[in-house]
Amino acid sequence: MNHDFFKYQTQTTPHPLAMEVSHASGSYIYDSQGKKHLDFVAGVSACSLGHCHPRVVAAIQEQTDKYLHVMVYGEYIQSPAVALSKLLAQKLPAPLETTYLVNSGTEAIDGSIKLARRVTGRSEILYAHHAYHGNTYGALSVMGFEERKTPFGPLLPNCHPIAFNHLDDLKKITSRTAAVILETIQGGAGFILPKKEYLKKVKQRCEKVGALLILDEIQPGFGRTGKLFGFEHFEVVPDILVMGKGMGGGLPIGAFTASQKHMALLKENPKLGHITTFGGNPVIASAALATLQEITESELMAETLQKEILFRKLLQHPLITEVRGKGLMLAAMTTSSEVASEIILECKKHGLILFWLLFEPKAIRITPPLTISEAEIKEGCDILTSVMDGILKKIS
Repeated sequence: MNHDFFKYQTQTTPHPLAMEVSHASGSYIYDSQGKKHLDFVAGVSACSLGHCHPRVVAAIQEQTDKYLHVMVYGEYIQSPAVALSKLLAQKLPAPLETTYLVNSGTEAIDGSIKLARRVTGRSEILYAHHAYHGNTYGALSVMGFEERKTPFGPLLPNCHPIAFNHLDDLKKITSRTAAVILETIQGGAGFILPKKEYLKKVKQRCEKVGALLILDEIQPGFGRTGKLFGFEHFEVVPDILVMGKGMGGGLPIGAFTASQKHMALLKENPKLGHITTFGGNPVIASAALATLQEITESELMAETLQKEILFRKLLQHPLITEVRGKGLMLAAMTTSSEVASEIILECKKHGLILFWLLFEPKAIRITPPLTISEAEIKEGCDILTSVMDGILKKIS
């Protein structure tokens, strides 16, 4: 299997971790040799309820007995997609009332850019330095890392960067701007929180010049920060909300949500303003509905904030300079990129899964399932501390 993986499946890095997965359950992934690995990554924030959560699995199985794909998005009434969209509307503030279901967060980003340009009749999109919104051409065009974009250019025209958390740059939002797109919490850059009032001032500036605010909640969303969506911490409501990752309970899904008035523009002049074959797939929508129900009906969000406190208590070590983030979206910042990589790789040998962030080489990603227990947190942090002690002794 190892040979076939490298021969037949396209690689994205020169040195993938290449752990052969046998099965996964709860907070653990088991490899083909039967070794269990405590998962502090959750599929890069995607497995909100852990692996194979019973409620999600039951919803999938129930739907597979009824029907799978039957028609392209938006033509037939399929109850899982309708119920999911309705529940989202009930949990979101006005005017976020209508949801377009797609296949991934990055597709939702592209859809949100199209919608903003359609609503405003403008073309300029502003994005943040060090932003990451995905890798399709639209999402790549608003990525804040030129060295990753340049090999694939030319990209979408009229997309320009601003500095995240810098109020002086808000003057760049003008009557030419269709939208400002921001991650509520910057992910790939190192889990950077917006400063107090920053997002509110961005929204105020957008309203003043007639631009829209798009907030990317692909990673912070679905309870990861202790609220259903990260923007709820910052007293701001976007014009367009983008979601993905943890939305599907481990299955691929994305969505963007806006007002009925704005979303109506995608159905005429021209018709099929956005179209997707598998968006709103009934099996995946069933999994997402079960995930949203479990998160909102349980105490998981409140517990997430308590688990953050525990992590911060346990992650005190000379090799950790600070812990960034919110809830269970945490980045342990280390003294160097070399130290971060050694910790991640050594912990893997000891049965603890950690991972890198895209653009911050000193960071260690800690984004476990929301369902992780306090005992499992302590187990993982014990491994992490032991590994760091060994590295510190070696470099001292």
